[in-house]
Amino acid sequence: MKTDVALKVLALLSMMNVAPAHAVWPEAPIRIVVPYPAGAAGDLAIRQMLPRLQARLGQPIVIDNKAGAVGNIGTSEVVRAKPDGYTLLLGATNNFVINQYIYKTIEFDPLQALMPITKLVDVPSVLFVNSSVPAVTYKEFAAHAKTNAGKLNFGSPGSGTTPHLSGYALSNAIGAEMTHVPYKGAQPGVTGLLGNEVQMFLVGYSVAGPQIPTGRLRALTVFSPTRLKALPGTPTAEEAGAPNVVLSNWWGMAAPKGTDPAIIKRLADEVKTVLGEPSMQQYLSLQGFVAGGESSADFSRQLNQEATVWRDIVKKSGATVD
Repeated sequence: MKTDVALKVLALLSMMNVAPAHAVWPEAPIRIVVPYPAGAAGDLAIRQMLPRLQARLGQPIVIDNKAGAVGNIGTSEVVRAKPDGYTLLLGATNNFVINQYIYKTIEFDPLQALMPITKLVDVPSVLFVNSSVPAVTYKEFAAHAKTNAGKLNFGSPGSGTTPHLSGYALSNAIGAEMTHVPYKGAQPGVTGLLGNEVQMFLVGYSVAGPQIPTGRLRALTVFSPTRLKALPGTPTAEEAGAPNVVLSNWWGMAAPKGTDPAIIKRLADEVKTVLGEPSMQQYLSLQGFVAGGESSADFSRQLNQEATVWRDIVKKSGATVD
């Protein structure tokens, strides 16, 4: 009898010894690195989600904006971090499927060095123009830009970003030969648009939309399959007759390679739950965002598919960054 009890105790102790180290994760605050200045679309979304995520995970979450090199600096920091679930990345399209093709020297391949968690939000691009441009529709703008080929400028949050490459593609499709003006972030780009330094800016509604009531800029079309609730009067690209060459930006979460899959799944599940809350859905709609919440496997498949598309766009544009 004593032998049976002893064996059971040993078996229990053995099970306890092999229990995964992350069984009680998270035990400490979590840091989410956003590799862009505060105020970008993904930054706005995650800060809105913060109280809900903190409540569900039971730990504080710190947002750490580490801007520079179109997100490479902050992304690199996450790549080098310990894969314990306490340092995460909230990056944009660039940081997953563009920068490895546009930068001549980059220390890592994000498709290999990061473990995708889930997409946070899609941010459909809106074609904003300065109000001095004599156009209130996309077709009028395209005609004006073509007639004044080489005379207009378009802005972006930086060289090699999604708005830069999409702006190039749109200018090329129109035959406008617009000059690219890179800024250090989305908000400085909007300032440039308001000051008429640039006449066109492709960016998410939340970044420039609040300026529409001032009358200093106009939204001509949204590159999305459906109209945005935040801009019900602005036609989709298909409705406006715009070419299908603009790829919108999105924001996704990832962890360093080697992070336990159970942590990845827990994070993806919690993000999906928070994104599905009615108050969060309402916020996203007002900001012109489309909720993500895909599984890690689905997000990973999307990354690999998009990487091929962006590689070809980068090659065609000839854009490179030292």
